[in-house]
Amino acid sequence: MAKNKDVPASRLKNLDELLNLNDGVNPLEQSISLIEIQPNHKRTVTFIAIVKLIPFSGHPFRLYEGERLDDMVASIRVNGVLVPIIVRRLESIFEILAGHNRVNAAKLAGLEEVPAITLENVSDEDAMVYVIETNLIQRSFADMTHSEKAAVIALHHSKMFSQGKRNDILVQIKRLENPHEYKGEGTSAEIHKSEGTRESIASEYSLKPNRVALYLRIQQLIAPLKERLDKEEYALSVASYLSFLKESEQVLIADCMGHSNLSIDIKKANLLRQYSSKGKLNAESVFRILSGETKPKPNRTPTVKVSKAVYAKYFKPTQSEKEVQDIVEKALAMYFEQR
Repeated sequence: MAKNKDVPASRLKNLDELLNLNDGVNPLEQSISLIEIQPNHKRTVTFIAIVKLIPFSGHPFRLYEGERLDDMVASIRVNGVLVPIIVRRLESIFEILAGHNRVNAAKLAGLEEVPAITLENVSDEDAMVYVIETNLIQRSFADMTHSEKAAVIALHHSKMFSQGKRNDILVQIKRLENPHEYKGEGTSAEIHKSEGTRESIASEYSLKPNRVALYLRIQQLIAPLKERLDKEEYALSVASYLSFLKESEQVLIADCMGHSNLSIDIKKANLLRQYSSKGKLNAESVFRILSGETKPKPNRTPTVKVSKAVYAKYFKPTQSEKEVQDIVEKALAMYFEQR
């Protein structure tokens, strides 16, 4: 593979040091097999053309924007991509597991290829763990958007999630990306101790259990509604109501909000859910609810009538309505106290 002219020569030494390669091997010219850390996962490092890279399917994290992206692009123009991305091979293409922002910035910087650690025989479940955990390592959970937090929590709460598997992958990620800093031989039980329950997840991420429940519901939203939530267009409680709707109904709501620039609050969300339960939620009813034309029926206090015989037995015709109400209230208070 031809060398990239935009990559400074000094980067080769950094890659050798980063990946503990022998001085006599050039990662630009050939693939290098790395030490086995986990069974059935062969690792190689090489330079891969950006056109052969695809983002992880359903990647739940947003790419850097603004000043953060500009800084990364400027750094790559000067230094190149110093830390290899992590990919898994899918026949003739490579799916990015870690390094989506590096690839995006490298493309904007004019690079045609980036250094990559290639993993073989990685299942979809393992791949998702790589994506989630590398993002958690790179930035704080507290700095993530609502939809990103929902993706993290949903994975850790899912039946496919294995704490032992997560432990192994966490150790592997630390060894691959930070070999100089990671010297331990222990398991990631020392890194994370979550067992996947709502209580343990809440403890790990400093959340209340009911907040974890909300994020688990949010994961059921379609992407356009998640984006609106991330933009703070409505509250988590509203999003949780919408998450109970069918996907086709959520699409109707997203389209209506997009075309008509309408907002949604908890009352509207509750009404949407009521219409859905009755099978009456369609494009027309969605618009009428979001526009305010259809409103929830007010909660009216039922009127209780007393027969003429009972009224005449306890009250005089000359007594005012207020006097009657006072007597009824006191009588009821005494009745319930005795009960």
